[in-house]
Amino acid sequence: MRNKNSWLVLIVLLVAFSLWVDLSKTLLVYNPFNDQPLIERDVDTKLGLDLRGGLQALLEADVPAETEVTAEDLLNAKNILQNRANALGVSEVVMQTAGDRRIVAEFPGVTNPEEVVAALKQTALLEFVDMGTTPVLEGTIVQTDFGIENAPAVNEAGETIYHTVMTGAALQTASVSRSDTGQYAISFVLKSDATDIFGEYTTSHQGQYLAIVLDKQVISAPVIQSPITSGEGQISGSFTQDAAQTLAVQLRSGALPIPIKVVESRTVGPTLGEESLRKSVLAGLIGLAVVILFMGIYYRVPGVVADLALICYAIFTLMLFKLIPVVLTLPGIAGFILSVGMAVDANVLIFERLKEELRNGRNLRQAIDLAWSRAWPSIRDSNTSTLITCVILFFLGSRFGAGMVKGFSITLALGVGVSLFTAIIVTRTFLHTLLDRVKLEDHPNWFGL
Repeated sequence: MRNKNSWLVLIVLLVAFSLWVDLSKTLLVYNPFNDQPLIERDVDTKLGLDLRGGLQALLEADVPAETEVTAEDLLNAKNILQNRANALGVSEVVMQTAGDRRIVAEFPGVTNPEEVVAALKQTALLEFVDMGTTPVLEGTIVQTDFGIENAPAVNEAGETIYHTVMTGAALQTASVSRSDTGQYAISFVLKSDATDIFGEYTTSHQGQYLAIVLDKQVISAPVIQSPITSGEGQISGSFTQDAAQTLAVQLRSGALPIPIKVVESRTVGPTLGEESLRKSVLAGLIGLAVVILFMGIYYRVPGVVADLALICYAIFTLMLFKLIPVVLTLPGIAGFILSVGMAVDANVLIFERLKEELRNGRNLRQAIDLAWSRAWPSIRDSNTSTLITCVILFFLGSRFGAGMVKGFSITLALGVGVSLFTAIIVTRTFLHTLLDRVKLEDHPNWFGL
């Protein structure tokens, strides 16, 4: 610990930063040159479904049982659904694949579950369909040749099959706007390769109808008045604000690779009420206070130093939870509390070795360094085995849709990592800073000897 002063400065700066994050709901840092926000991030504590309540849904691929659903399609569907939920303003969404065909979705704090589920499960296949000179009413169901090789002019029912010029995959962005008449609309920008295709088509088809079709239903069918070569356009129709926002979200996130159906959905109340949660937090604080008191009484000065390191541990861990962010659930909190116990275990191992070295006649500086070096193999092995267990739990939780198991493994692994840092670096730095100039023979009671 020759560089203990450098470590001490680093620890103080880290504590200051962690306290800033822990006590804030939003991190806001301004650019000193133009007074514009340089960093603006929400760091409010994220609570899971069991602490906050909300919606839990089980989604499944809506295809025949004999149809294979690839792992890639299921993963892409999960990512698209999660992007849609986030864009709809649903925070702390947790989605996990479960088995080969299902997705488990949790939406903490949701108050309108029907709208969320309806928006998520739509395939949102947007098509720009050539209608020729045939006018079509909004809401009409039409047949298109998208996905059909060598499509005939009419289908078996005698219905005309219209040509799809391009799909929503050609869109680069989509956002809610207002039309010239003041109605809600969707403004879009095409990708560069689609801009040329759209420009050529609108140039050669002026005066004809181009239908905007969503999931085979016409939402608008404007006449092409002039060539559109800029790659920008607007979808108008009888949209409400919510409907326009939902459609824009679906178009931005893309169409689902497989149709999805809702197998089960239920509104979940918080497992713990506000009073029960308050009592649980109080019990945790009491337990922490008892541990701090025990360490101080039994190990004297080293115990007090360990208590300071334990407080640093709690500050650092909460900072990580808020920055990552980690969605806290009851099992997640249990993982954090378990890691607190492991942080105390590391200090116990170190201090017992410290006592042995002092009894063997070592001076205080030598005893501190020897205690750490000789306790380290035990600390390393015990924490490594815990981290391996966390990896296994994380994999199983992700594979089978057990979000609570996954949350437990994440908080425990983070806690173990921080506890190693505080035990090996923080506690050791504090001890050297306070005790390097203390003569053991003058104060043996300080060390419980």
